Parts: sequence; structure tokens; C-alpha cells
Amino acid sequence: MKISADEVAKIAHLARLEVDASQKEKMAEQLSHILQYIDKLKDVNVEGVKLSSGAALMNNVLREDKKKISPGPSVTLANAPQRDEDFYIVPMVVK
Repeated sequence: MKISADEVAKIAHLARLEVDASQKEKMAEQLSHILQYIDKLKDVNVEGVKLSSGAALMNNVLREDKKKISPGPSVTLANAPQRDEDFYIVPMVVK
């Protein structure tokens, strides 16, 4: 499957990424190579191969919830680098 520079621009827009015009052609070529490689998987003969693992075969192993007493802030905040009474102080991540 061939990806065009216009499709790269559209994908970048949807992903909210900035892509320079000089990078669009290179990315289109790289994405085309990746999709060509993935297309090869269509030709693999998997007849007679048993499923060996995967999320589709797994069942959740659930346990019963047990009520426990909270250890309190003195224990839960013992290793906090910074704290203000019963709260963690963390660096601001939003500008």
C-alpha cells in the first residue's frame, strides 16, 4: 500500500502532530514500507496452527474484595519527596 505525502499530512493533523514539509515525503516512504511488510502477513499459511496464547483465551482471575483499615498518611506519605500535611507535592506538568 502506497502512502502519499497528503495522507501523511492528514494523519499528522488527526494526531495533532507538526510535520515539516521536508519530512512528509520521507515519512510517506517509511509508512509505505511498513504497510508493505504488514501485507506480507496475509500470505502466511496458518492452517492447522493452534492458538498458543493471547488475550482472547484468557479469563480474569478475580479475588473477593476484603475490607482493610487504611494505614493512614504517616505510612502512605513516608517516602514522599515533598508533602504538605496529608498531600503529595508534585512538580507542575501543565504550562
